[in-house]
Amino acid sequence: MSPRWLGHLLESRRADVSLSAWNLLESGQDLILTSPSFADGEPLPQRFAGRGVGDNISPALQWSGVPVEADHLVFVLEDIDSPLQRPLVHTLTILEPDATALPEGGLAPGAPGVEHLKGMLGSGYSGPRPIVGHGIHRYRFMLFAVEGDLDVSSQRAALDSMVGHVVARGRLVGTYER
Repeated sequence: MSPRWLGHLLESRRADVSLSAWNLLESGQDLILTSPSFADGEPLPQRFAGRGVGDNISPALQWSGVPVEADHLVFVLEDIDSPLQRPLVHTLTILEPDATALPEGGLAPGAPGVEHLKGMLGSGYSGPRPIVGHGIHRYRFMLFAVEGDLDVSSQRAALDSMVGHVVARGRLVGTYER
């Protein structure tokens, strides 16, 4: 765990939100993304926080509005308030295009219909773990409907291969503070 003084020292340093996947992967169509586990813009329950902070369980998610031309659904969880240059991608997962929901814990390694790309702490869901004392962090839960092939060699390669191929997108924001 990071000392509280480090969080206070870095408190004014935040990622450049213009480099968020949401801002780089535009689409003319919206998906509706919701969760029975938390409301948009509200604090995330501790069970959804990352290892060593919470139970690291992914929240239940539901969506609608996926266009028929979508070949993949790509779920991205991003901390847009990390003290880095760009928002920190916690999780990037590829789902079947006909999926309409994930149950609570549905992003665990080995879950059916889910292909995880290696993330911060390995494979699977990696929940919020902001620096202690850094203030409130916003976590964007994003779903992108993508047509065409994806480069799944890494998270960055997958995001780069999505540019110009997103046919719809939706997002939900949860907050977390330590």
